Amino acid sequence: MNIKKHFTVSNAISALMVLFILAMVAFPSFKGTVMQQLLKTGLFSPDVSGSDGGKPLTGFLPAETASIQFKDPQGRIVSLGDQRGKVVFLNFWATWCPPCIAEMPSIQQFYDRFGDDEQVVFLLVDVDNKRAGAEKFMHKHSLTLPVYTPAGPVPDTYMGGSIPTTLVLNKYGQVVLKHEGMGDYSNPKFYAFITELINE
Repeated sequence: MNIKKHFTVSNAISALMVLFILAMVAFPSFKGTVMQQLLKTGLFSPDVSGSDGGKPLTGFLPAETASIQFKDPQGRIVSLGDQRGKVVFLNFWATWCPPCIAEMPSIQQFYDRFGDDEQVVFLLVDVDNKRAGAEKFMHKHSLTLPVYTPAGPVPDTYMGGSIPTTLVLNKYGQVVLKHEGMGDYSNPKFYAFITELINE
């Protein structure tokens, strides 16, 4: 039997593809790294043009918004309703979620740009409610994002089971952007959108 006949370029490519797929399935961090490269294409930027310049989205009840609560990094209860007068960036994520891993560097860049602005609140909510694991993840990836956890039920309109899910609320507590799936939050259009909301 001639082994050389069976070792072709096509077989080698097929083997590499199988290894690539196995790595994507077995290692969420590897999949996250691949997705980070996809983010750089600009195809996954949140559609701020569809938000109509900060116009409130329908389907979000003010009473529901006011009652949503989270625990901050110190364990204190933070109510979404108490953030009026500030622009809120609310991101639901998990440490095992490759798209969440992929978008974190762009969120970090966004945080580096606006984190010191007292008019912007960052709520990075670990949906697994495992603060220690989430903070370990942040440290491992050299991220300085504040980890929040749910302190009560979150309405399906905010997070219907798909993560990552990101929402932006204006200074009136109204949801003006909802983006499901990974997104690039370090792009100039998103920065301009947030700046516009700050200056309302």
